[in-house]
Amino acid sequence: MTSAPTTPTAEPTSKRKHSIRPSHIVQGGHTPVVVQEAERRAASVQLRVADAITSFAGSMMFVYVHIVIFAVWMIFFEKFPWPSLTLVVSLEAIFLSTFVMIGQNRQASFAQAKADHDFVSQEKELLTNTELTKEIHRLTTELHGRLMAADKK
Repeated sequence: MTSAPTTPTAEPTSKRKHSIRPSHIVQGGHTPVVVQEAERRAASVQLRVADAITSFAGSMMFVYVHIVIFAVWMIFFEKFPWPSLTLVVSLEAIFLSTFVMIGQNRQASFAQAKADHDFVSQEKELLTNTELTKEIHRLTTELHGRLMAADKK
């Protein structure tokens, strides 16, 4: 029985597999932009709090907790038509939509930084390849010239 090859990954040990934090970064496994973004987010208390809220709000545990809270509220605290519950849910929706926008802004900022980094890297690589191609052409021309001169003798 053969198993699939394993490779080191930068997955965190928590349930949220897509989060990248400095403690989970494998040496050389991420671009400098990813490392820089993870360090920036870890350094800011506000960003860590926003990450924790959006992480929880985007989980099934959030759904289960709300199902229980809403059921208890509707059955035991208010009978009809649940005016306080409606107010609380509306306020929660406002705050959660704000955290969704924060997450979208963070993703857009990260994507732009990565795109900028990739562009600079590709431009450097293109310049290096162009210089190497010119040098190979020069050497080939020189070698061809020497071989042709040796054949004439």
